Amino acid sequence: MNLKHLWAVAAVLGLAACATGSGTRYPDPAQIDQLLPADAILLGEQHDAPDHQRIHRFMVETLAARQTLAALALEMASEGQSTEGLGPDAGEAAVQTALQWSQGGWSWAIYGPIVMASVRAGIPVVGANLPKTGLREFMADPGFDALLPAPALAAQHQRIRLGHCNLLPEAQVAPMARIQIARDIAMARTVAKLARPGKTVLLLAGSGHVDRSLGVPQHLPAKLSLRVVLLHGEPIPDAEKQSDQFDKFWATRPAPPIDHCAQYLAQRSKAAAASTVAR
Repeated sequence: MNLKHLWAVAAVLGLAACATGSGTRYPDPAQIDQLLPADAILLGEQHDAPDHQRIHRFMVETLAARQTLAALALEMASEGQSTEGLGPDAGEAAVQTALQWSQGGWSWAIYGPIVMASVRAGIPVVGANLPKTGLREFMADPGFDALLPAPALAAQHQRIRLGHCNLLPEAQVAPMARIQIARDIAMARTVAKLARPGKTVLLLAGSGHVDRSLGVPQHLPAKLSLRVVLLHGEPIPDAEKQSDQFDKFWATRPAPPIDHCAQYLAQRSKAAAASTVAR
């Protein structure tokens, strides 16, 4: 799909965006207006797509300038961590400490500018994900299986299979899905706590987490008004088929080509080698 064609499709879907000097396409003010008012806006990203993180920062700055941003909630930090006690002039080291930022898991170079934009605007940044402790308990708890409708649970299981390149033993699929469900519940709990009348909570998370059909929206109180946006490079998804999953689709440039399955296989080989050495 060439650029002209992409823009034509984007215009049909209401995704026309304004360009900056850097060539990055951002949502224009009218597109942001279409999301408001809302108690919460969930932005679903692809973690290795730089355009997505730049749009996150733009959204933070735009909502903060309008004085409508209640808080920035992140998949990239754990529940209980917050910058609320810091001032707008806090340094990056202090912010990372407050959020207990895990550089091994999430690159500060990528997400730091988004976080700092919120801090500089005086808006609290709050961790929304599950802490790593206790994950085994969630994996072993079949009660989580009943927290999604059967079709959504099946879709979650399939996401797990595909996310592990169809190499995960089938016995591990349900336990891994329970972790995802538990994470969605944690993020929903955080968003609900942060909600303020007349303000908007912005949640940044992977696209699967914000999916209306199986993610965070499944666990939010019905009284909260919610808008779910999927950031997506080409090919642009079929809006009719996705209508029960996302409210809006914002076109971005494609993410850099990465063979995730090759990376996953390399990690498995490395772990197997380490296990053999340990014996």
